[in-house]
Amino acid sequence: MVVLATQTHCSEGQTIYRHLADNIQQVIKGQNAAIRKLLAAFFSGGHVLLEDYPGTGKTTLAKTLAYSVDIAFKRIQFTPDLLPSDILGVSILNPEDQTFHFHEGPIFANLILADEINRASPRTQSALLEAMAESQVTMDGQQRKLRDPFFVIATQNPVDFQGTYPLPEAQMDRFALQFSLGFVSPADEIKILTQQLEEHPLQQVQPCISLEEIFTLKQAVKQVRVSRELKRYIVDIVAATRQVPEVQLGASPRGSLTLMKVAQALALFDGYEYVTPDHIQEVAVDVLAHRLVMSPQACFAEQTAQDCIDRILTSIPAPA
Repeated sequence: MVVLATQTHCSEGQTIYRHLADNIQQVIKGQNAAIRKLLAAFFSGGHVLLEDYPGTGKTTLAKTLAYSVDIAFKRIQFTPDLLPSDILGVSILNPEDQTFHFHEGPIFANLILADEINRASPRTQSALLEAMAESQVTMDGQQRKLRDPFFVIATQNPVDFQGTYPLPEAQMDRFALQFSLGFVSPADEIKILTQQLEEHPLQQVQPCISLEEIFTLKQAVKQVRVSRELKRYIVDIVAATRQVPEVQLGASPRGSLTLMKVAQALALFDGYEYVTPDHIQEVAVDVLAHRLVMSPQACFAEQTAQDCIDRILTSIPAPA
């Protein structure tokens, strides 16, 4: 009976995923891998940082997901003068009854697009720390729960250095995945041009899954089995990041937990009832690399965190 229930959850979850992915691919061309990673973070309870050059479709991808799902969506444009209260909300005095009433900020939505997050000051960036880690905010000494699901997609441009504030390690660790979209092939770029001859395809996007189906898929992800050997494999990979000489600060147990959860989502998307080493290896770089702090010597030698993770994956044998 337990096996049958697991199979049912897996089949239903895979169907919901394919429906949503197909809807997003109607707008986003040539980015199937990015869509897969984005949805893996979404349904495993994590958040995503998209870092790429301007015009590669970061904001469009986030908006397409938001419009494809029947949930509340808010976009926050991060600027140097943005204040924490602009994100969280503010208490305003009502002159009629002489009491303060809290007015919710845009953080009280299901899906948040934090556009160009590195343009805001560290004080404003820190307003997202509690929200991303605990799905709650503390205002006026009172804890306020955020909506469920709560998903943050943040974007930043790697080439903009003037007027930007690099995200601190604690903030980076809150993101389940960091990845880039990259440029699409010429054939896919032609499709993009053709799509937008008269109007942007975003205008035609309609919700294709409900809030109930989101919870169904998230529950199905939790049912995907992870063997003891694969748990050890995950822990060995993460522990190895703390032993590499070029790495000043390795990944924490939060990285291990995130890697396992994202791998569970990928396994479900593929129709598996269990995680395989391939699922772990597929996202290990995207889950772990942004959590590492490289030594000054490594940075001078142009050694990257991605290179370190690749070497670790090559050196640690995967369970048979």
